Amino acid sequence: MCGIAGILSENPNQVTKEKLVKMTNAIIHRGPDGSGHWVSEDGFVGFGHRRLSILDLSESGAQPMHYLDRYTLTFNGEIYNYLEIKEQLIQKGYQFRSHSDTEVLLALFDLKRERCLQQLDGMFAFALHDKQTGEVFCARDRFGEKPFFYTQFDGAFYFGSEMKEFWAAGIAKTPNPEMVFNYLHFDLLENHSDLGQTFFKGVRKLAPGHFLIWEKGEYRVEKYWQIDPYFQNRSISLEEAKEKFRTLFMESVSRRLRSDVLVGSSLSGGIDSSLVVCAMDQLLHDHPESIQNTFSARFKNFYKDEGYFIDKVRAQTKITSHEVYSEMDEMEDVFDKICYHQEEPFGSASILVQYQVYELAKKKGVTVLLDGQGADEILAGYHPYFTTFFNEIKKKSGAKFEKEFAAYQSLHLENQINAKIGKPGLKQSVASRFPTLINKLGRKVVNYKKENSTLMSDDFFKDYRKKAYNDFNFDLGNLNSHLYFSTFEVGLPTLLRYADRNSMAHSREVRLPFLSHELVEFVFSMPAEFKIHNGWTKYLMREAFQGLLPEEITWRKDKIGFEPPQKSWMESLKSQEKIRAAREVLSKEGILKNGAADLPIVSQAANTQGDGSWSHLMVAKMYE
Repeated sequence: MCGIAGILSENPNQVTKEKLVKMTNAIIHRGPDGSGHWVSEDGFVGFGHRRLSILDLSESGAQPMHYLDRYTLTFNGEIYNYLEIKEQLIQKGYQFRSHSDTEVLLALFDLKRERCLQQLDGMFAFALHDKQTGEVFCARDRFGEKPFFYTQFDGAFYFGSEMKEFWAAGIAKTPNPEMVFNYLHFDLLENHSDLGQTFFKGVRKLAPGHFLIWEKGEYRVEKYWQIDPYFQNRSISLEEAKEKFRTLFMESVSRRLRSDVLVGSSLSGGIDSSLVVCAMDQLLHDHPESIQNTFSARFKNFYKDEGYFIDKVRAQTKITSHEVYSEMDEMEDVFDKICYHQEEPFGSASILVQYQVYELAKKKGVTVLLDGQGADEILAGYHPYFTTFFNEIKKKSGAKFEKEFAAYQSLHLENQINAKIGKPGLKQSVASRFPTLINKLGRKVVNYKKENSTLMSDDFFKDYRKKAYNDFNFDLGNLNSHLYFSTFEVGLPTLLRYADRNSMAHSREVRLPFLSHELVEFVFSMPAEFKIHNGWTKYLMREAFQGLLPEEITWRKDKIGFEPPQKSWMESLKSQEKIRAAREVLSKEGILKNGAADLPIVSQAANTQGDGSWSHLMVAKMYE
């Protein structure tokens, strides 16, 4: 896990080691174990690198790495199946001087060019220069676990792991008002119709599952991986599906245990992280020296604290559990640091707690952590998915729908955590058949209501109201379509950004077993009834891993997000002062009305037509 930087230009005066050093110095936190800088013989290409040593801790694994006197690579990430690929390459005559996955990637590119991406199981963002052709080939992993930002300035193409590298190189930091409007107005952190857009003008990110080729001052972007959400395997039985899910998941966990440094895991007490921990415990059963460390966030006297379930996992495994209790004063102290590392707005105070979990891992000397991120999006773990599921099966069979809905009502009768889903009526039926029309009407209603909103300035609203991103076009009558939207467009991409920035702020690496592309492709091919059944979310996973997980966790009815007691934090005197100061900044920028700082403060995380206090804090930080 590392940080990368690059400058590409046909004007060699633009490509200097001095600028590359400034860029990589801005991301020392991503790679405290070493640095490297390289400029091509013709002066058109410059690469920088910060190293966090995970595989092959020797100098043989240092970057930028050269291969066959032709290729140079700066690489951030991990190729989990590098050992299998390396064996295949050796049989074809390739030789290696290191034990790193970086050198394997170079050799595979030499053999297959851009087709190498199809073979990689990993998280990555990299740039590779081919001296023979003059091209620079850049790519990002299928889900966007690792970041790749780029911009053009003064005749040069810049790329990096974080946008602060561009500011360090002398490029102006200018917020993107269109993204700011959509965040304040709709609580949106992504533009689902343009996944390359960021919160800063002129700065783009390479979308997940895409590669970019730069040559002679021009670049093009292409997609290399795509899932068809409408393909379903109707011939597979539940027993066959359970067996394949077990095999793919355990293989994914096993590959993500490959490391030359200590590996641990996050543990929330929910089914996803608990399964990761229990799977690791089983795989390490014959290695008693490999004591597994887990890291958890706890909340004193808070009804959503999950200590009870964390204890259940501890009792069933050989883990050493480490816990951090988040206090209000601590949250206020780290807020500015987290804003610096995240660079773009984040949704709630849960990100502050996640930051502390990775900080604890650093204190305990554990460099790599596995995590359960991604399971909710691919396996329908969030309760709002029930509505889409009911819409889908109602179209197929009225009798099956009645049975499923009755089972759901019975199972969740006493669930005090999650809001109950009502029985789909005419409104839901129309929405599921005409999603585009309904979304457009919904946007008009929201914009009409905004006319009488209290805080957003009238001029700012009028300037950007026609650039709203809330016309979501996923099929409200197809569960897979909804899951695709959450996995690839709005939802998971933002969560992956949070995890990357928070972990790398402490030079930690996070690996996600649920985001093996083979596992995801398989899960997406399964019928909706395998994902939600008889009122249970993640039904296939629960069935597949009965016995490995503690029973009370396997069949938990509630779904608790990573939720700290945010309301009380927002009501503290220090937080209130920060919010008023933020509103002053946004009023001066013409985003909020004059006098907004004197109006009542809304303490919830979610925005209300531009009035959410949390969002004001977030946006103001970008204008500092």
